[in-house]
Amino acid sequence: MLACCASPIAAQEFTTLKGHGGPVMALAVSDAGQVASASFDNSVGLWLGGTATWQEGHDAAVVSLDYSQAPALLSGGDDFRVLLWHPDLDQPIEVTKHLGKVSDIAVSPDANYIASAGWDGFVQLTTVVSLLQTTDTPPSDFVTTVLEGHQSNVTAVGFAPDATLYSASSDGTLRIWERNTEGLRPRTIVRHGFGINVLIVEQDWIAYGAVDGGTRVIQPDTGAQIADLTLDRRPILALAYHAETAQLAVGDGHGYIMIVDTTRWQIARDFRAMRHGPVWALAFSPDGQTVYAGGLDDVVYAWPVALLDELESPDGSGQRSFLRDPETMPNGERQFMRKCSICHALTAGSSRKAGPSLYGVFGRRAGTLPDYRYSDTLDGSDIIWTETTIDALFDTGPDHYIPGSKMPMQVIARPEDRADLIAFLKSATTGDAK
Repeated sequence: MLACCASPIAAQEFTTLKGHGGPVMALAVSDAGQVASASFDNSVGLWLGGTATWQEGHDAAVVSLDYSQAPALLSGGDDFRVLLWHPDLDQPIEVTKHLGKVSDIAVSPDANYIASAGWDGFVQLTTVVSLLQTTDTPPSDFVTTVLEGHQSNVTAVGFAPDATLYSASSDGTLRIWERNTEGLRPRTIVRHGFGINVLIVEQDWIAYGAVDGGTRVIQPDTGAQIADLTLDRRPILALAYHAETAQLAVGDGHGYIMIVDTTRWQIARDFRAMRHGPVWALAFSPDGQTVYAGGLDDVVYAWPVALLDELESPDGSGQRSFLRDPETMPNGERQFMRKCSICHALTAGSSRKAGPSLYGVFGRRAGTLPDYRYSDTLDGSDIIWTETTIDALFDTGPDHYIPGSKMPMQVIARPEDRADLIAFLKSATTGDAK
């Protein structure tokens, strides 16, 4: 069941929220200050102070959130589904399902529509029959319209305050959806040339971030440029906006957070928030004094905005093993860190990672580890994990060796690399690794 109401983190305090079993892919904050985080570990965390209540319902990584209609929370995942969580529900409701992973979700200001962006190339627009904020009878009936027009993955959606819908895509376009007698039809207002990853839509402007590092602000109707905030860092992966303080936060692949003063369209702060890896997720606290950030590490960072230029970025203490320099590792461990470590733990007991623990894997029948929800393909499988079957798994790739499983495509082409990985696993999964 969805948890409710948390105390916001103090604005002058640097804080980390720890508990996820994988990279943090999305963040959202309710008007009451409740922080929601989504992760590669298939879960959504709702934070009360430094403790999370875990929402489990997706069958793959959760990569998008919308908390604008709290206490209702929307999440989208690599399992192609948009789920609605509500305190009055024991289980989440499936709002809609795409044919590819759900990369973004937005709710119209009047709460009458949910837009979702899919890697199937479509925008889905769902009419909400019961308002999201209804607490006596959570909504259970939805009508979804599929909007076609983009030529590639749809990466971002957003509503203007007047409920006009916009979408962006890896096809490099940003489109406005206009109503005519035949329904909603797209009109391209930006052709960026490189894929657009994220956007923020306001009444008088739209900000977007792209694969090539482009960070631009345009007019909503014509696409005419208002400001170009592009720096020599790419790609742009996250945007967040706080209207009351006129702050736009921009997160990039180099681990920086740039804070823009939207009254003047000038960069107010530029801070390296991640020592390793990109900034994948951003959100402001309700008062705009704290910016939350997530990335490759399995931690949510809470940075006081006023002190960004004075604070040190994460110092690497307690550094995760997958962030170590690969050149310092033996080859077998290096293969594991590159191919397996984000999804799988090596230790006994439960894990918050997206895949089951590999502890004791040799001799174990596939799909039999207690307390892990396997795909139907692996549930009851006849495969026994041995040197031979693990070698075959990575020789052809999981999608060929076990079609229909949740394992992502991973191939290790060189036989000697597979042999080194297997030797490492034989030691590490029995507790004998040094």
